[in-house]
Amino acid sequence: MTAGDHAAPHIEILPVLGIGELRQGDDLAAVIAEPAPPLQDGDVLIVTSKVVSKTEGRMIVLDTADPDAREVARQVAIEAETVRIVAERDALRIVETRHGLVLAAAGVDASNVSRNELALLPIDPDFSAHLLREGIRARLGVEVGVVISDSMGRPWRAGITDAAIGVAGLTALTDPRGRTDVYGNVLEVTQVAVADELAAAGDLVKGKLAGIPIAVVRGVARDGKLPDDGLGSRALIRGSEEDLFRLGTSEAIALGREDVGWAT
Repeated sequence: MTAGDHAAPHIEILPVLGIGELRQGDDLAAVIAEPAPPLQDGDVLIVTSKVVSKTEGRMIVLDTADPDAREVARQVAIEAETVRIVAERDALRIVETRHGLVLAAAGVDASNVSRNELALLPIDPDFSAHLLREGIRARLGVEVGVVISDSMGRPWRAGITDAAIGVAGLTALTDPRGRTDVYGNVLEVTQVAVADELAAAGDLVKGKLAGIPIAVVRGVARDGKLPDDGLGSRALIRGSEEDLFRLGTSEAIALGREDVGWAT
């Protein structure tokens, strides 16, 4: 990255092949260290949240593969993982999780798991990223960044993209405000979600169908040096006072009625 900017002159995105099926208690750092391309200081590991959930036991395992039973369990899990419902339409629920993430179904996922399983998001993805970074350092003696990624939809845009839900060893949000661009304009509001950009880049080699849950992004660290963990992914969560779209329809109606003294 150039001084004051997040741009890198050149990056490589490499898939980590040969990651087998993971279960609770597996040492993720050890699993990654063996098949990964030789890691270098400054590399950033992009790790799909599901493999973290598997190793941390954040899985619901049913005693049946019946689709109806699985759907009932999914709805119960969504309810348990939700702190606020933002919007609902038919069976779709957009909710806020305890992490502060706003996404469909509270991140409860039935893809890339066995037919009798459901995956929940890690409890503390930033801490999971920190532990993985420490594990890689202990095993290989290299300083890497870690981004734990999950797929998210985007308002006003079709399709999903991967975004960062856990970050360690890199600045998740860069802030060039107050600096000038090449035309001499002072940047006043621009902040860049670098961790989200890295998560999306990693998905270009991981994909959704090939069973490749981990990628390495190389070239983003200036001189191979990475910062301390800092705020992690919390830097990417917009505070409620700045969120122009925080209220779901039902909340907005209720608040409007309250403001005009409409009894419910």
